[in-house]
Amino acid sequence: MNLISRSHYINFITIRHTIPIYNAAKLLLELLAGYLHVFSKLNFKKTHIMKKVLLSMATAAVLALGAQEAKAQSPQRAAIGVVFDGTMGDLWGVQYKQSMGGANNGQAQIMFDDNVVAIGADWQHARPFSGTNGLGWYAGVGAQLAFRDHGDNKTWVSLRPQLGLEFKIPTAPIGLHADWKPDWRLNNNSDFDASTFSFGIKYTLR
Repeated sequence: MNLISRSHYINFITIRHTIPIYNAAKLLLELLAGYLHVFSKLNFKKTHIMKKVLLSMATAAVLALGAQEAKAQSPQRAAIGVVFDGTMGDLWGVQYKQSMGGANNGQAQIMFDDNVVAIGADWQHARPFSGTNGLGWYAGVGAQLAFRDHGDNKTWVSLRPQLGLEFKIPTAPIGLHADWKPDWRLNNNSDFDASTFSFGIKYTLR
């Protein structure tokens, strides 16, 4: 291979890998911006939020089907940050994520709202998208206990299946996630709420 053809080959490889990374990062940032726009304009109305969630999950499904699955771990091995969860009102709290080896992650969170405390733990199967730097998808299930101290003092036990996207910024120890996270309550008039979701930002520890 002569010098000119080798130069063209290197440029082609660079462009081929840079464009998917840029598009993937742009997609995730637009997704998060869409959530924030909904929160500020619609005052947390779940019927409108659900439209955004369904669109987000459709985007995730298209990416998952169109991407070649890489055999690697989640973009973040250990991270801690803040999380918003749309179940039980508007829950805000602290979330910690830890790699359990390979594609397996463990996650725990404690969240609060008026007169409500929720504690949860999740298992996730996470994979990066081939050809991107820091963008991945995950699916999993978790358990949650929610306590309400407001007259009736109820406790709810829930299962929380989940499907989402996560993005670790390549040049900074910051990670973002957005997921669809239904709330399947098993007691106190059991119910399945498919309109709930969560998003958060984490500081990557390692």
